[in-house]
Amino acid sequence: MPDYEVVVMPEYRYRSEILAALLLHGVYPKPTTPPALVHEFVSDLYRFELRRLRDRLVRGEIPRDGYYDRVVELRRKYPLVSVKPEFWTVPLYHGPMPLTGTVRSKLPTTGVSIFTTMTQLANEHGAINLSQGFPDFDCDPALVETVAKYLRAGFNQYAPMPGLLALREALSEKVVRLYGHRYDPVTEVLVTSGATEALFSTLTALVHRGDEVIVFEPAYDSYVPAIQLSGGEPRFCTLRGPDYRIDWDDVRSVLSPRTRVILLNSPHNPTGAVLSRDDIAELTLILEHTDAIVVTDEVYEHIVFDGLRHESLARYPAIANRAVVISSFGKTYHTTGWKVGYAMAPAGLITEVQRVHQFVTFAVNTPVQHAYAEVVQADPVRTDLASFYQRKRDLFLSLIEGSRFRPLACQGTYFQLLDYTPISESDDTAFALQLIREHGVAAIPLSPFMHEPGARGVLRFCFAKKDETLQRASERLRAI
Repeated sequence: MPDYEVVVMPEYRYRSEILAALLLHGVYPKPTTPPALVHEFVSDLYRFELRRLRDRLVRGEIPRDGYYDRVVELRRKYPLVSVKPEFWTVPLYHGPMPLTGTVRSKLPTTGVSIFTTMTQLANEHGAINLSQGFPDFDCDPALVETVAKYLRAGFNQYAPMPGLLALREALSEKVVRLYGHRYDPVTEVLVTSGATEALFSTLTALVHRGDEVIVFEPAYDSYVPAIQLSGGEPRFCTLRGPDYRIDWDDVRSVLSPRTRVILLNSPHNPTGAVLSRDDIAELTLILEHTDAIVVTDEVYEHIVFDGLRHESLARYPAIANRAVVISSFGKTYHTTGWKVGYAMAPAGLITEVQRVHQFVTFAVNTPVQHAYAEVVQADPVRTDLASFYQRKRDLFLSLIEGSRFRPLACQGTYFQLLDYTPISESDDTAFALQLIREHGVAAIPLSPFMHEPGARGVLRFCFAKKDETLQRASERLRAI
């Protein structure tokens, strides 16, 4: 090994880079040098040259395409680097990189949401959209101004991870007033990015691999994927028309020692059915023979018709003590795009849900939370909402009188099921597509709410629309 003088230049920041520089200038290790050290030298040299290459790219001395080519040359120049992966780093790559293998899907049977699909088709065909569940009218302008007030006042940074305390306090007082149960706003209320996130975080927190979750179908399409992503197994109980009541004997037949969660939804999307006191009594009996936790989706809690009462699980202490009650603001205030929901449960359960929530969305829109806190404090009951949507339901039913569609009972939500069997024997998806393309009205088939395809005879129509929208759609439906 020849004599040499080491001059440490500023660009050589570390000992390993000095060694790499020696290699670069022809000073090689002796034959007796341990192989691991040789690998380390070579890997350090590779890093050193790669960094110099990156610096030249940044300075504009080489084009980006030339940079990629030289990176490939470097990999060929130092084949030893690939022998010991722990001694090399992958260079940054800023251009298109073809995928060399296949991605193993966690949801291989799940496609694009039916709501997205039908809305897109409605837009393409210029159809009247009664499919996706959102209003085509504005929310209260005063609510918009309240949000703007907090935006201008500088409330534009992260809210506390569990949610704004003022909002959690307002929600706690709302539930006391409506259902008689007090949740501690500090330890038992969690604000989430919509009810869908609350459901996802809850199921992720509670369901472990091999656990079973009882699901009542037709079921909202986010339930089963959330269960499957946690390694859980959905066990289905079918709600059968025309009234779509729960058959509690079916529930008993699928209940097992592995049942971790019973997942309820009332008022029910898509059927419009609501839980009765008899249902609550049956659920109470079932819970005496299982350690399962109840998760209930109550986002339509304020939209119940014909003098019926919303049977929130928060009304019943024996159930509430082992339940996660989930709701949201979008349906209640005509603000589905703001995506704010919440979960309420005993502290031990909310703590686990919060552990997941903090890594899903962490915090929810700050000025919107402030605005919701104000409106909930001012009017926690929202007594006008049920009558508002009952009028919409009744208007839609009156407008389709004389058509060949047969309406089923709708006790809540803003969805109406219509039986189309007098018109067609097609499956529901095929008929929904025909309805869009040939008649210019978009509705939702029930098949995507079921775990097995091939449902027939019924479509879901959203009546959360302007009166003129319902009138135009009904004219087209009556013409079929």
